[in-house]
Amino acid sequence: MDRSDYRSWTMDTIRFADTDKLGHVNNAAFSTFLETGRVHFLLDPARGLNSPGVSFVIAKLILDFKAEMHWPGEAHIGTRCKSIGRSSFVLEQVIVQNDTVAALAETVMVMFDEATRKSTPLPDSAIARLKEIQVAS
Repeated sequence: MDRSDYRSWTMDTIRFADTDKLGHVNNAAFSTFLETGRVHFLLDPARGLNSPGVSFVIAKLILDFKAEMHWPGEAHIGTRCKSIGRSSFVLEQVIVQNDTVAALAETVMVMFDEATRKSTPLPDSAIARLKEIQVAS
């Protein structure tokens, strides 16, 4: 894996509470690490995609476990955009611990109007921001 393939990176601390009786990080914690990566990009106070009255929801999440993770340590989360639709987009993410890919994920995100509770078109500013981390075709 080449780190430059993912345009947005952040880190999360692996907590003891993330482990299970087998001594490795529990599968549920992987979803939390992915959320950390999404929030880092989507809700960045300086350049986030959200605006008043809209939110993002997950329509689909595919999580492929590749290796165990252990405490103590850090989870490094890379995020990139695979594709952009009218009101949705697909993010690809990787979780890495100690240079080992622990998981790969693909998430379909939908922008929705908080008042109507229905999908709403992505504004041009959000599309431009997503293109900054889009996978080269």
